[in-house]
Amino acid sequence: MCGRYSLSTAIDQLLPRLKGPLPPGLVQHYAPRRQVRPGEPVLLQRQEHEQLQVGLALWGFLPEWSKDPLGMRRPINARSESVTEKAFFRAAWRHRRALLPADGFFEWQSRTDPNSGRPYKQPWLFRRRDRQPFWLGGLWERWSGPDGGELETCCVLTTAPNDLLRRVHDRMPVVIPDGLEQAWLELADGPGLRALEPLMAPWDPAAWEAVKLDIAPGAGGSAPEGNLAGGSALQGALVDGSGTSDSGEDSPAPGSTVAGKRVAGSNPDSGDPVAGSPAVKGPVSGGTGKGSSSEDSPALQQLNLLG
Repeated sequence: MCGRYSLSTAIDQLLPRLKGPLPPGLVQHYAPRRQVRPGEPVLLQRQEHEQLQVGLALWGFLPEWSKDPLGMRRPINARSESVTEKAFFRAAWRHRRALLPADGFFEWQSRTDPNSGRPYKQPWLFRRRDRQPFWLGGLWERWSGPDGGELETCCVLTTAPNDLLRRVHDRMPVVIPDGLEQAWLELADGPGLRALEPLMAPWDPAAWEAVKLDIAPGAGGSAPEGNLAGGSALQGALVDGSGTSDSGEDSPAPGSTVAGKRVAGSNPDSGDPVAGSPAVKGPVSGGTGKGSSSEDSPALQQLNLLG
């Protein structure tokens, strides 16, 4: 699964990868983020009305047919093996696939402190050896409220782990290879959708590396999910795949806190982690929804939070 990822690439390096109109104010407000968390607005590439465009969506999927956006649990991941069958994701899989730019993602390995016997989560960063950005495969959706407000949300697709990941976790995000963006995004019928399924298979880890990150200071031998050490965290030790075969849930886990909200559990249909429910009380502004537009919209301003 994928509960955190990074997008620390500068905007001038990222723009050549993005195709189509940009959200108003994106260039002015964009800031690199070392951690992108569930419940936050995320950048995505999509196709709508046969036109490529760049959008913002809240990370935590809300299906268009939901009648209770405040109460419905919002998964941040969808299993690629069942996405074609689950009613929760089926329409988005057919019509609203997305690409999320990233330059690394995090997984948490379940470990036990040999001294205290206490369990903890060891954070790892996975990234390309050349440090170049890549595409996470995802889905997006647009929910419309009775008052005309709209909310755009998304999730990251996951697949079985490759040789690099399986020693740390039993799931990993789908990565779409460069050059296949159009094939992934364009409209497709039944045979065309089946042709996309190999893109969701475990990818070749030869050009990738794993970085064992520092446990947050003061954790007392326990690394809470998502609690990475600051400053030097991304300078952790490189590993060659050696380690234990422990696996565990990545964040957010049931009962954890995500974006200031308590997570109740996983969605029974998806089986994947969820993000806190959005506070939808009318038109939503700022790229993640319609109803008002401004270069200083809340969603765009939030892109600066972790810069």
